[in-house]
Amino acid sequence: MSSQDYSREPHGGPRGSAGLSESAVKTAKDAAKDAFSTASSVAGQAAEGIREAASETAATVTSEIKQLLDRQVDGGAQMLGNVARSAKRAAEDLDRDSPQVAGLVRAFASRVDGYANNLRDQSFDQIVKTAADVTRQQPALVFGLAAVAGFVALRALKSSPPMSAPSIQPHTGGYSGARSDLRDL
Repeated sequence: MSSQDYSREPHGGPRGSAGLSESAVKTAKDAAKDAFSTASSVAGQAAEGIREAASETAATVTSEIKQLLDRQVDGGAQMLGNVARSAKRAAEDLDRDSPQVAGLVRAFASRVDGYANNLRDQSFDQIVKTAADVTRQQPALVFGLAAVAGFVALRALKSSPPMSAPSIQPHTGGYSGARSDLRDL
């Protein structure tokens, strides 16, 4: 038999490189292409699902944070309202002894109460927008306030007593524990 006889399949067709018929190789290639295409499609759908879930989660978290901040604004407004009421009571007490100071305290209380009422009507986003507008309209005022705040903070830090580290030397007075016993040996 010649080598040509061995390279043919029993039914007479030529063989592929792995001993399979060309039609089997083509079928395998087509199946691999289909599997790859299906896998790519499934991976794309999974990635899209993950993106949608992440987007929904981010939106939910953002909404929760905004609600929390809005509650904090409401709490701050209530606190300012309490300060204003306390200042008004203090002004009533001061009326007898010092009417001029009582008038100043009343004006302060009125102004704080106005701020509290303004805060009650705003969301956190509106407050941030207002602060940004003030910064854009009057940058010198904002930088001046920041400089004053920095100066006050620096003075407060410089005027506070320095913190000293605890001593690592053994304490010799008044203790009659094991250390004194060891020295006697």
